[in-house]
Amino acid sequence: MALDEAEAGANETPEVGKRPEGEPGSGVMTAFGRQLKLLRLRAGLDRTEFGKRVGYAAQSIASFEQGRRIPQPAFIDKADVVLDAGGLLLALKEEVARAQYPAFFRDAARLEAGAVGLCVYGLYAVPGLLQTAEYARAGFQQERPLLDDEVIEQGVSARLARQEIYDRRPAPLMSFVVDEAVLRRPIGGRSVLYGQLEQMLRLGEKRNVEVQVMPLEREDHAALGGPFTLIDTAQGQRIAYAEVQGDSRLYTGRATVRELEARYGIIRSQALTPRESSQFIKKLLGEK
Repeated sequence: MALDEAEAGANETPEVGKRPEGEPGSGVMTAFGRQLKLLRLRAGLDRTEFGKRVGYAAQSIASFEQGRRIPQPAFIDKADVVLDAGGLLLALKEEVARAQYPAFFRDAARLEAGAVGLCVYGLYAVPGLLQTAEYARAGFQQERPLLDDEVIEQGVSARLARQEIYDRRPAPLMSFVVDEAVLRRPIGGRSVLYGQLEQMLRLGEKRNVEVQVMPLEREDHAALGGPFTLIDTAQGQRIAYAEVQGDSRLYTGRATVRELEARYGIIRSQALTPRESSQFIKKLLGEK
């Protein structure tokens, strides 16, 4: 998705990305897998021996080579050394990292990772940047058609990788508004939900993070159209991202971005304050 920073916005046509068929066994992962296999064979190692040296089972090595599973950065670092690849595998590391996300989310993930500010509205589920591994896994297990276990674990890993943003310095400013219904929906069961609520409390204590709850009792609600994210880039641009049913859009035109900015500002004022939201979440935890 090419981003046109000069777009006027009055007659903008948003970019659209959809879930392609057959991922991740195509594109960069196929190329990486073939490269990995060629280097392994050149080194005279079978999958079992190579797996022992890098700390992975032979079955996992096969999945990497066949493009069915996306390796973690640590594996690529170790494999490049063990196979004396001279940086050939490392050269693909960034593209492999991008491949861990569905194609429709990759540009948004790149922008999110480098953002200096984020405003996130969650209406149907806890936003990914706040999710625990258990909550994320339960969400992927709910998808239809059903996902393979390997794809689910890959999705969980990718979602948690996004949370490295909390360790960035300087820290980006992050604001979340989450609908109360989301906090009451026991995706994965009550224990998973309680763990998720506890995580939201922990993250909300960070100085650069604000978590707010939109109560069900509010008569006014400015953003019933669905969840969205506002992304502030280091270049001073604000981009909006919206996603529903595997269809995603990045908006750079000023008209649409300003409209979503206005909606976010209103729901932020309609929601509980961060302090009130923390107390509300603690109350929910006490209801168990």
